[in-house]
Amino acid sequence: MAGWGSVIAIEAQERLFYCLAGNIALNNCFNAIAMNAAVSSEPGIMNIPVPDYFKPSSFGSLELKPRADSEFIGQPIDYATTVPVQKISIDALGLPRVDFIKIDIEGMELEALAGAVQTIERSRPIFLVESIKSGREALRAFLDERGYKVADAGINLLAIHKSDPVANELQVPDAPAQSSAA
Repeated sequence: MAGWGSVIAIEAQERLFYCLAGNIALNNCFNAIAMNAAVSSEPGIMNIPVPDYFKPSSFGSLELKPRADSEFIGQPIDYATTVPVQKISIDALGLPRVDFIKIDIEGMELEALAGAVQTIERSRPIFLVESIKSGREALRAFLDERGYKVADAGINLLAIHKSDPVANELQVPDAPAQSSAA
């Protein structure tokens, strides 16, 4: 996208943010901006857990909020020991144009989408949303209500607004037939 577009990459974990920013600098991605924040439905402050970064783990799978069935990332996570991080909504960024949004935020995908409603209405971006922890059906319903055609893409959902000519070429399997008791 160099020369014609820009990327805003948002990472809540401070250590991973430094890795992201370092990669942007090392690769001369002058059109990319890294932000240390948590994407949410509204601006504010969120307390997130701090894993032991010296212990090999899947830090990209860290859930910022505890869930009953939280994924084990290679170490137990103490949700009582936290650090504050700025929360932002996509709408609060006030971007004049948005073409594509990728969301992979370990169970907070619906919250992020709720904070992007104005951006969605204005720009109708294409979405790639991880759907393992937020629930495929809830994500589908949210996107469908806003005029999107949604297809499975592995563990993700690919969503293209129905007004986009590309949406007609998106292969979406028919929903299973509902049977009713006679």
